[in-house]
Amino acid sequence: MAHPGTHSPRLWVWLLLVVVSRTVEPVCGVWPLPQQIHQSPDRYSLSPQLFSFTYGKDSAAQTGCSVLDAAFKRYFSIIFPDFTKGPENGLRYWSESKPFVVSVSVKSRGCDGYPDEDSDESYNLSVSDGQAVLRSVTVWGSLRGLESFSQLVYQDDYGSYFLNKTEIVDFPRFAFRGLLLDTSRHYLPLHAILKTLDAMAYSKLNVFHWHIVDDPSFPYQSRTFPDLSNKGAFHPFTHIYTQSDVMRVIEHARMRGIRVVPEFDSPGHTQSWGKGQPDLLTPCYKGDVPSGSFGPVDPTVDTTYKFMERLLKEVKYVFPDSYVHLGGDEVSFACWQSNPNVRKFMGKMGFGKDFTKLESFYMESIMNMTAALNKTSIVWQDVFDYRERPRAKYVVEVWKQGCYLCEMRRVTKAGLKVILAAPFYLDLPIPTHSWARYYIVRPLAFKDSTGHGSGDLEG
Repeated sequence: MAHPGTHSPRLWVWLLLVVVSRTVEPVCGVWPLPQQIHQSPDRYSLSPQLFSFTYGKDSAAQTGCSVLDAAFKRYFSIIFPDFTKGPENGLRYWSESKPFVVSVSVKSRGCDGYPDEDSDESYNLSVSDGQAVLRSVTVWGSLRGLESFSQLVYQDDYGSYFLNKTEIVDFPRFAFRGLLLDTSRHYLPLHAILKTLDAMAYSKLNVFHWHIVDDPSFPYQSRTFPDLSNKGAFHPFTHIYTQSDVMRVIEHARMRGIRVVPEFDSPGHTQSWGKGQPDLLTPCYKGDVPSGSFGPVDPTVDTTYKFMERLLKEVKYVFPDSYVHLGGDEVSFACWQSNPNVRKFMGKMGFGKDFTKLESFYMESIMNMTAALNKTSIVWQDVFDYRERPRAKYVVEVWKQGCYLCEMRRVTKAGLKVILAAPFYLDLPIPTHSWARYYIVRPLAFKDSTGHGSGDLEG
């Protein structure tokens, strides 16, 4: 062992190698992996006090663009999480930092609108000494680029900030990248939903599928039908989403380039609806007398369709997205079978004893309503399975286990868009919860009717 005060040559060389390797090692933490990314060992130090965002001179969006102005402030805090303004704070960032500017240029302004199914989220990002240049067609592409830039920044053991020279060309593989939250079975407070939207932005997810109501509770506070939440929520004051809450969710999502697609699932999954809307659900019978229980929405009476039309009109004005999810899954036919009025209606319509035709009749009726409101319907795959030759265009969400790719093939063969959910359920208990299974899914691994690989789909 070397004497104290002397240097071991071997130890000194090893330490020198460690230091050198740390200064040249590129850091690639961009998620999801961009379409193209090239990084150099060259790295640049950043100081929060010398760092700024700005709009490019050729950018259609300039100061006053709500989406990007807010994003600049938000991403400054994300990039420098432990920075607080103050004279003493500058002592921590004494390194060789110099001014660094992120210049953002957008071809089309679109600062006050909402993202939609046709939004261009592509971007190019170039990071060099003292600057980063981010170019995109839309503000939504800029948001994705700012997220990638924030993920390029890293700290050393002393708290100094760095990033490497980087070139990124990126665009999403799928136009629909969603996350579903069920706020009926388990009411989620507003702050939890907002934090979820933040997390979605970190992963560049762009659709919040809000499964807002279901059998257990109806927390959506309707302006048109206030009794739906007054009587159908877990609690009429503490476990509801007011119109103000919904607006806040939509705006929080918009500022992160996230669409909000609400789901009002019917005719099944509607037990909570019946508490606040008399005569909506089908009375179940035991023999010749009502049993006192209720089944799905009653599709045989005009009042049902008048109610649904008014509710969907409200949904159109509250939720700006062009999509609305109408559900249509897991409808139990037992109650319909027991009801003499339903059986009489079935005979009148020529449905015989095929209750899938009755559900198809109901779903087509409300899908026609949404089409008249200039909305595109999303339905669970059950609706498609009951009528594979659709009379109207809609989007099918595949959720059932088994050969989900077989279902994808059938849907696309029918000329419909499809959303794949089946292999991505995050709440299914499995041994050790193997996350790897979510990453080996190949959504396009099926052949179309010509025997060729599938084309562009939503996923």
